[in-house]
Amino acid sequence: MDSRVEAASPRGARGRRGIGARLMAIGVTGLMAATITGAAAPAAAAAPTPPIPAPAAAGELTEADVNAWLDGFLPAALEDAGIPGAAVSVVHDGEVLTARGYGYADNGSEGGEPRPVDPEETLFRPGSVSKLFTATAVMQLVESGDLDLDTDVSEYLDFEIPRNFEGDITLRHLLTHTAGFEEQIRGLIGLEGESVDLGEALATDPPVQVYAPGTVPAYSNYGNGLAGYIVERVSGEPFEEYVQQNILDRIGMTSSTFQQPLPEDIRDRMAGGYPTDSGPAAPFEIIGAPPAGALTASATDMARFMLAQLGELGPEQSLLEEETLALMHEPALTSDTLGTIAEGPRMTLGFFDESRNGRRIIGHGGDTTAFHSHLQLFPEERTGIFVTMNGGGHQGYDSLTLRNSLTAGFADRYFPSQDPDVQVEPTAAEHASMAEGTYESARSAQSTFLSVVRAVSRTTVTAQDDGTILVSPGPETVYPTVYQEIAPWVWQEVGGQRILTMRGSGDEVEEIGYASAFTLERVDPVHESTVVMSILVFSVAVLLVALVSMPIRAIVRRRLSLPPRPRAGRVVRVLTRICMAGATLAIVGWAVTISTAMQLHDVPAELIHVIQAAQWLGVVGVIPAAIGLITDIHRRAGWARVLGAVLVLVALVGIAWLSVVFNLLVPDVSY
Repeated sequence: MDSRVEAASPRGARGRRGIGARLMAIGVTGLMAATITGAAAPAAAAAPTPPIPAPAAAGELTEADVNAWLDGFLPAALEDAGIPGAAVSVVHDGEVLTARGYGYADNGSEGGEPRPVDPEETLFRPGSVSKLFTATAVMQLVESGDLDLDTDVSEYLDFEIPRNFEGDITLRHLLTHTAGFEEQIRGLIGLEGESVDLGEALATDPPVQVYAPGTVPAYSNYGNGLAGYIVERVSGEPFEEYVQQNILDRIGMTSSTFQQPLPEDIRDRMAGGYPTDSGPAAPFEIIGAPPAGALTASATDMARFMLAQLGELGPEQSLLEEETLALMHEPALTSDTLGTIAEGPRMTLGFFDESRNGRRIIGHGGDTTAFHSHLQLFPEERTGIFVTMNGGGHQGYDSLTLRNSLTAGFADRYFPSQDPDVQVEPTAAEHASMAEGTYESARSAQSTFLSVVRAVSRTTVTAQDDGTILVSPGPETVYPTVYQEIAPWVWQEVGGQRILTMRGSGDEVEEIGYASAFTLERVDPVHESTVVMSILVFSVAVLLVALVSMPIRAIVRRRLSLPPRPRAGRVVRVLTRICMAGATLAIVGWAVTISTAMQLHDVPAELIHVIQAAQWLGVVGVIPAAIGLITDIHRRAGWARVLGAVLVLVALVGIAWLSVVFNLLVPDVSY
């Protein structure tokens, strides 16, 4: 009864017509407060796995000592990490010092008997360690005079690479990950049964060139695939066959191949790959650009490759002349193009500089969704180590932590530090202040919808009172790391050996180089995570609350026998609601699409276009929302309704802004 009496007054009726708007305003305020509070709280950092303690004196590099050391470390480490199996091979002084298998190639989770890892028989997928074979193939053709490292690659290709910068793109750039390509992941890994045409894959929707050649290290699978295709074009043989005949067969890697799927005679020897510690083995993965990661090999075969790279095999099995090997193992770019980034670790023609303890170490890691590997060579010590695992572990970074601990422990045990104590630079405090800010990886999508990932993948540099910097998360780690300046623009991890280098102009650092082939770039203020996430959360919250409030408002109106809203402006209101629903569905669609793409599963282009159509509704919705707001103001619809209309308009403007900034409307949906 009271409700009917209140409804009889114009004030009461107007107040109830604004119930939905009030609900929306209250809901948005609460959600935004929770978001801001959550954003202000520091994220809990994962604690690093302690490194293997270094011995007081160098260990004796013998088969017995290495076996005892590996046996004491790996079985427990694999069990703790939840990784089924691993294999390790070590070479020294021209011989295979040892090869060991641990855990299971097949853990029996699918009903069969568990199958132990055999370092000679069991086959693994070394992932991007395959790139060393591609680089070796390139250097063979350089040695023969068929290729030139500094000739523009257009001389060797049968399709054009889109250019956005002057200057040649050369094989030197491809092998050092400095050709300037943005990240591209579509088609990187497929399932068995899918066919691969290397030339077609590279020519179809190539990534955009976002950096001038030679200037910004940005790891690129596409660039390495291009190098492999040049081998194919110039040699006149399919890439897989060239590598088989000129590398694998020549040095006796009898259990290894780039063929996908595996040849029948070795297929049964393949280890199961376990993306998680509890799930079943994943299907055999088909690498879309074989030169970048399609190798299958045993640990003992990889030992043969290490010996070849160290120049320890006889003339008939030699892959490269001594001078060519030396060239391949030297830093390939200088400060002429890299500037002060060249003061730190630099790529050789295929290898990363992974030096430790004052000793030169070159190497390469590799990952598929299920396999994780690393290879390191100590050229002066005539030594190499290779480790491969067939699981990711409990968490995504467990395999990385384990193999880093293993390789660092090996170097510390057998080749301990020769470096004197480092001295902190007097410019440390000044340079730390110049470096402070937020950065994003140069290895990222910048022209496609996957550029959204940049908004949530940030590294923060904080200048500390003592002149050090806190980098969170630290490059190559998952936890905050403190660095001190040991030379102008060169920073070393406190208590560790990782190196950062900086490059900038004026009073601000613009780029931070690390790990030879990676760069962090300062984030443009417009793309700051706090700005982007605030706009996103606000917009989504407003649209959701508004959409949910509509049926509630209708129910309330019927229950209270309230008069319907005026017919004037009904079309505008309906169009606004349709556009709000489209924008909301688009956000959900993008979340699912991006999550799927980041797991290296392809998303149909038709589905992306449907999501884009919904996104366009959100953008176009600004027009009816603005008209509706103006109408409500003229009608004097009440503060609650006007506030709701303002919030909806601002939310749709926010959606439109995000659409433009993150390329959500670009017709080309390659990624």
